[in-house]
Amino acid sequence: MKANFSNIGIGIGTEVSHNGNNNWVQQFNVVWYRNKNTGNGLFLYSQAVWRPHITNNFYTELKLGAGYMLKSRPTQSFKQESDNWISVGKKGKGLFAIPVGVSIGHNDYSEKTYVSPFASYQFIVLKGYNESIPIVPETLIQVGSRIHFKD
Repeated sequence: MKANFSNIGIGIGTEVSHNGNNNWVQQFNVVWYRNKNTGNGLFLYSQAVWRPHITNNFYTELKLGAGYMLKSRPTQSFKQESDNWISVGKKGKGLFAIPVGVSIGHNDYSEKTYVSPFASYQFIVLKGYNESIPIVPETLIQVGSRIHFKD
């Protein structure tokens, strides 16, 4: 569990309603995060979200989507050419990602602004990290707020 809080990042996103309500939406996110073990990443992804209400103003979310992650290498890497090892630096590569998530949040309605703090857990499967490790699982814990400004 400690590893989930040792690699910090920052993100921003938006969402669009599928049905005119806030219970079925499409989210679009960009997240940069630090990861000492597999390398830092820039994660662009979209998820379909179903948001059933639990009680009063509390809700939960079920999320499924797809994305693209640009990962840098955690240390300098080398490749073999003939009998020599040549440095390829820390430059990384792009990976296909499948994020699956659950969230819990609270809606706070007011006349001018709608604020909804949330906590979310994402399980992410990355494909194509390298030949030895073709699939890499990662987790992402998010804490934030959805803010909607009314006209």
